[in-house]
Amino acid sequence: MRRRRLPAVALALGITLALLAATPALAAGYRYWSFWDGSAGGGWSYATQGPSLARPADGSVQGFRFSVSKDAAAQAAQPRAAADFAAVCGATAPTEGSKRVALVIDFGVPQDAPTGDTPPDAAPRTACAQVASGATTAEALASVAKPLRYNSAALLCAISGYPKQGCGDQVADGAAQSAAPTPAPSAAQDSGGGPSAGLLAGVAAVAVLAAAGIWQSRRRTR
Repeated sequence: MRRRRLPAVALALGITLALLAATPALAAGYRYWSFWDGSAGGGWSYATQGPSLARPADGSVQGFRFSVSKDAAAQAAQPRAAADFAAVCGATAPTEGSKRVALVIDFGVPQDAPTGDTPPDAAPRTACAQVASGATTAEALASVAKPLRYNSAALLCAISGYPKQGCGDQVADGAAQSAAPTPAPSAAQDSGGGPSAGLLAGVAAVAVLAAAGIWQSRRRTR
């Protein structure tokens, strides 16, 4: 009788350990620049391409927000200014062979800043980038907000030199979390799937342990 109980005990212990292993990933947040497309009415939607791939049309609004968020695909904080092309680029006349891209750059709040760093502007910064018609958002951003910093995976790490260090760093549970809506999942942010990956790993581990426990139980009852 004791031998038959061992697989069940081992299975329960394994499930507990797997869930505990997944919990830190679910609880943690990430400190990073998120990328947004302006939409009708001044709203924002989470970008479906990274800034180095996106090629906005003349009249577009692109937004960036630095914050600590639980998961880029579910809780990224939006820029705190409206996506208003006329307000940013209304005074810039169109020219042949170029396009105008309104940029909203939100450096976030002090509690989201890395230790020893401070947002350079308290309110969102706006700029009208006039660039070649085939330019990417990254090129438009570079024309008005240097220096930019990227990591080896082409993830945008800093705008106008902020932050000075770090790139998509994981932040322990209990750190500041910016209030945020729920945009659609995006492949544009390389670091955006951290917590979701942890959850999937935990579920997979539970499934494997459950299958092993059932197989052992059946084997011993034969």
